[in-house]
Amino acid sequence: MLYIVLLICSFVLTYFIKQHAIKNALVAEVTERSSHSVPTPHGGGIAIAVVWFMGLSYLFFNNQVDTQLYYALMVGVVISVVSYLDDLYELSAKVRLVVQAIVACLGLYFLGGFSELNLFLFSLENQFITNIFALFMIIWFINLYNFLDGIDGYAGAEAIFLALGGYILFGGAHFLVLSVAVGGFLVWNWHKAKIFMGDVGSTLLGYNIAIFTIYYANLHSRDFWIWIVLFGVFWFDATLTLIRRYKNNESLSTPHKKHAYQRLNQAGYRHDKVVLLAMGINIVNFVLISLNTNLFIGLFLSCCVLYFSMKFVDRQKEFI
Repeated sequence: MLYIVLLICSFVLTYFIKQHAIKNALVAEVTERSSHSVPTPHGGGIAIAVVWFMGLSYLFFNNQVDTQLYYALMVGVVISVVSYLDDLYELSAKVRLVVQAIVACLGLYFLGGFSELNLFLFSLENQFITNIFALFMIIWFINLYNFLDGIDGYAGAEAIFLALGGYILFGGAHFLVLSVAVGGFLVWNWHKAKIFMGDVGSTLLGYNIAIFTIYYANLHSRDFWIWIVLFGVFWFDATLTLIRRYKNNESLSTPHKKHAYQRLNQAGYRHDKVVLLAMGINIVNFVLISLNTNLFIGLFLSCCVLYFSMKFVDRQKEFI
C-alpha cells in the first residue's frame, strides 16, 4: 500500500509542478545543446525528491532502513535544494562544486567512511586513500548523472533500473521507494516529455547511487564492482566522452552534444528508442554480474558489452 500511495503522490505532485512551471514560465528553452525542439517545463525532480525523502523517512521511523544509510541519503536534501536554486538562478560552477564536496564529505561521515577498495589481486585499506577516492567518486557520480539527463525518460528509466536491480540483488524497501518516487515522474517525462527532471532530480539520483555503492561495498567489498557494472551505461559514456574531448583539446566546461545517447538521437533514433536500447544493455550487464560466480569475469564481460555498444554508436554518428 505504501508504494502505491507514494507512486500516486509522485504522479500528482509532478502534474502540479508542471502546471506551476507553465504558469510562471519556468521552462527549459531550446539551445544548441538541447535534444528537445520546444520549450518544456522543468523542475519535475522536486516531486522525486519530496516523495523519496518522505518515503525514506517513513521506512526509518518504522525501522526498515539502516540508520547509517538513512542519514547518508538524507544529506541529499542539501544537493536537491542547491540544485533547484541552480535550475532557477544558474549558480557558479565553484559554488556547485563546493556544495557537492560538502555533501560528499557528510555522506561519507554518516557511512563511517569507505573502508576498503577491492582491486581483485589485492585490497586497498588505507583510509586516507579510500576516502579521497570515495569523495571524488561521489562528486563524479553527481555530475555524470546530470550530464546524462538530456533526453526524455533516460535519467528516470536508469534510476528505476538501478533501484529494481538493487532490490533484486540486495533487498531493501528503500530501493522500492526510490523506484516509485521516480516512476510517478517518469509517466510525465516519457517521450514526448511534458516536464523535465532538472538538476534538482538528476544530481540527487547521482548522489544516491554513489551512496548505495559505498554503503554496500562497506558490507561486502566485492559489491562495489556490482554497482559499477549496474551503473555501467552511464559512467562509461560520461567518462569516455570526457576523455575523448580532452584528447581533442576541447574546453571541458563548454556545453556539447557528444554523449552516446545524444549522438544516437542525432543519427535519427527517437528518445524512447535510445532509452530502450540503453535499458537492454543494462539488462545484459545485470545478467552477466548476477549469474556469473566469478566477479572479475563478469566485470570484464560487462566492459566488453559497453565497449562494443560504444562502437555501435560511433558507426551511427561519428565522434568529432
